[in-house]
Amino acid sequence: MAEEEQEQAGRKTWLEVALNGPWGRERQPRAPIAFDDIVNEGIACAEAGAAIIHVHAYDEATGRQTDDWQAIARIIAGIRNKADVIVYPTIPFQAAGTLDAATRFTHLDELGKRGLIEWAAIDPGSCNITHWDEIQADRHGFVYLNPEDHIRHGLTLARRHQFHPAYAIYEPGFLRLGAALHWRESTPAPVYRFMFTSDYSFGFPPEDFGLTAYLHLLDRLAPGAAWMVGGLGVDVLDMIPRTIVEGGHVRVGLEDASFGTDRSNVELVTDAAERIANMGAALATAEDVRAALEPDE
Repeated sequence: MAEEEQEQAGRKTWLEVALNGPWGRERQPRAPIAFDDIVNEGIACAEAGAAIIHVHAYDEATGRQTDDWQAIARIIAGIRNKADVIVYPTIPFQAAGTLDAATRFTHLDELGKRGLIEWAAIDPGSCNITHWDEIQADRHGFVYLNPEDHIRHGLTLARRHQFHPAYAIYEPGFLRLGAALHWRESTPAPVYRFMFTSDYSFGFPPEDFGLTAYLHLLDRLAPGAAWMVGGLGVDVLDMIPRTIVEGGHVRVGLEDASFGTDRSNVELVTDAAERIANMGAALATAEDVRAALEPDE
């Protein structure tokens, strides 16, 4: 077997599931919101092949997202008591300067102090996010705001508590700033998730030219860094073959799927796992993911 074929055969593909997102059931009716539903669905997705689980916690009384660290800790413990997976939280939405950096990242600090997180969402940039339906109805979208002092504060916590930044790359500039700040802040290795979309105005659609652009940029700025395909309002399943060939990883789930999908998280994970297997790749365990992110000695 040629050296390149041996390397390909030895690779393991990470599969992540984003269980719910900030949308609530109004836009994504099958998303788990109650504590027991989130935990049970996380465990079921782990059994279906997901090694990484991303969650948003909810206040069951109001049906709204909560960023209380204790609520998040309960979810992490509930899933990890039954499955060895990486479970990581989101960060509060920042609209118009309503939160200072320390307040916005309080939950990560508290979880990090207790050694409860291995990854955390830290998005290195800001952009306009508008759904095509909103434009058609003459409604405004929103600005996803991540000021640089917020990004740097999150990365300081990543360095202090030794968790990996999970970078959502909505636009190429996110990758450029994220790579530069990783170097400046000396954090554990970030994971770059290329955010594709069919339903929104940001970034690239889930097509080869967009992946090619991101891979060229990553190779220039962060060669060898771990990367994934994912997004919002998107189906990345058809991107899996090239992603596997290029050495990348995959995220699916109801946070990322188009609103109103009739598919469940488990169905999305199962489909992705089958497509990964059809490419001759093996699914990574959480231990595989941890080992791959360890610095070379």
